Amino acid sequence: MVTIYDIAAKANVSAMTVSRVINNTGKISEKTRAKVKRVMEELNYVPNQTARSLVLQQTKLLFLLITDIMNPFYTTLARGAEDAAKKSGYRLLFGNSDESLEKEADYVTTILTTRVDGVMVAPAGDPSLAHLESLRKHNVPFVLLDREVPGIECDIVLGDSKEGARRLVGHLAEAGHTRIALVNGSPSISSARLRLQGYMEGLKLNDLAYDERYLFETSFGPLSDLTEMGNWLDRMDPAPTAIVAGNNVLAVEILRLLRARQIRVPEDMSLVCFDDLGPYSEVEPFMTVAAQQAYQFGYMGMQMLIERIQDRETALPWKKIVLPAELVIRRSVKHVKEPV
Repeated sequence: MVTIYDIAAKANVSAMTVSRVINNTGKISEKTRAKVKRVMEELNYVPNQTARSLVLQQTKLLFLLITDIMNPFYTTLARGAEDAAKKSGYRLLFGNSDESLEKEADYVTTILTTRVDGVMVAPAGDPSLAHLESLRKHNVPFVLLDREVPGIECDIVLGDSKEGARRLVGHLAEAGHTRIALVNGSPSISSARLRLQGYMEGLKLNDLAYDERYLFETSFGPLSDLTEMGNWLDRMDPAPTAIVAGNNVLAVEILRLLRARQIRVPEDMSLVCFDDLGPYSEVEPFMTVAAQQAYQFGYMGMQMLIERIQDRETALPWKKIVLPAELVIRRSVKHVKEPV
């Protein structure tokens, strides 16, 4: 195994000089730096990252903890985060909590023992506060994605959930729908609360009354059993003519339920959702959506995190970025009245 002493001997410099070249510290002439690097290449030297991290007090490792790796929103977000990390010389580790506070807690333990330089987190919900406080207690910089957690101030990148949901309801109302239901995530998640507020504002703006019977709250992740949602749909009288899904995963679950009951979209039921369906929307452009800028979530969030790490000693003000969602109209809504 090649050591810095082997490189120093062949380059005719001190081991300290080799260490400074590897860690990019100290004052060394460009001629000496080039000579040491040339010898490193000749000997196929691979730096010991653990030792290097002890010298620099940095691992150049970052962690991205998301809630559902199967959700196209998060996979695209992860791509943006990885691109931004690589551009700045960082490597990125991934974790998937599956909307579970228990799994999230396990990952936080892993993050602390791995000694990463910073973390981007899409929290499982409001109870994630304890996990974020643990990161802060151990001086691990973090940025929140997509969801706020009451009780903690930090850098955050959000989508405009309220406005996106309001526009979805407005689109359905313009098509003549008056009985509009909402299938949403848990009220313990900030984005779900904002989408409910946007849904209610959309109804009010179109002179439609809010009826709590038309609200079904569940997990934002895949549902193993659709029985409860089916029972909810059966209980509504009169039945809705349109459904707003709180995210793209729920939209797919609703489609599964409707198809099992031979209810056609949009002929028998109109359906819209928050978040696009990823590559599937390009293959089969079907669902009308409020599309979020998933790649920018990851890229901008990573830039904020790296800035926070590099200016760790400076008390920079917390930043909050809110990205608008784009209403993308496709074929999942039936017009039940002639447009004015």
